[in-house]
Order: sequence, then structure tokens, then C-alpha cells
Amino acid sequence: MKVRSPDGRTWRVSRRWVPWRRRLKGALDSAPDLPSGLGDDPVSAIIGLVFLVILLPFLLLVLVAGLELLVLLVVMPFAVGARIVLGRHWYVEVRRGWTPYLEEEAGDWQASGVLIHDLAARLERGDVPEPNLSEA
Repeated sequence: MKVRSPDGRTWRVSRRWVPWRRRLKGALDSAPDLPSGLGDDPVSAIIGLVFLVILLPFLLLVLVAGLELLVLLVVMPFAVGARIVLGRHWYVEVRRGWTPYLEEEAGDWQASGVLIHDLAARLERGDVPEPNLSEA
């Protein structure tokens, strides 16, 4: 659920579906852009190699992010199934923008829904809880 506090900040309140938070989300926003108009001459080939060396860490980051997404897709059905079948507790996560800010254990599906609406209403009133995550 996306809400806006009286001071204009955007907050997102939702269930956390897997046992971990993604670490690489938004990590590729700082990648440099390639210059346009690289031709077929030797100077352009050297410039292209320099950019390849510069962009290699970002390409590796894309590979790691892709692997993380693949693991997420494989684990997600089992994590959700365990929560439903075994009665595992859900966690409600509050994010300021996309940055994790607060996390609370909520109980079952219905209790987590009530907590989501309660936290969203508090944030809309301007009653911002204290953060309990190190990323905040």
C-alpha cells in the first residue's frame, strides 16, 4: 500500500513475501551511459575497449542480479507455501520510498492485513514510527 505523509514523503507498507530483502534492487541506476556514434576505425575500437573495461563491473552486477532473481523465483513458491501450510508468521515492511525503514512481525495473513492498514493510517496522519532496520 502506497501512502503519503503530511510532510510529502512517500511510504510503502506491504508484506515481505520471502525470508530476505533483495539487496541489488536499484544498484544499476548508477551505470554510465555508452557514447553514441562509435565507428569502425581503430580509435573507436580502443574507446570501445576502454568502455568495456569500465562497464565490466556493471555487467557482472547485472549477472548477479539476474541470478538473485532466478533464486527468488525458485524459492518464492516454497516460501509462500510454507507460510500458508505451516502457519509461518508474515512480516510487514515499511519503506520510505524504496528504502527499508521498519519491519514488524504480524502473525497470520489477516493480522498482517490489519497491521498494514494500521501503519498506513498512522503514516498518513504523520505519526511516523521509529525505524528498526539498519538501512533506515
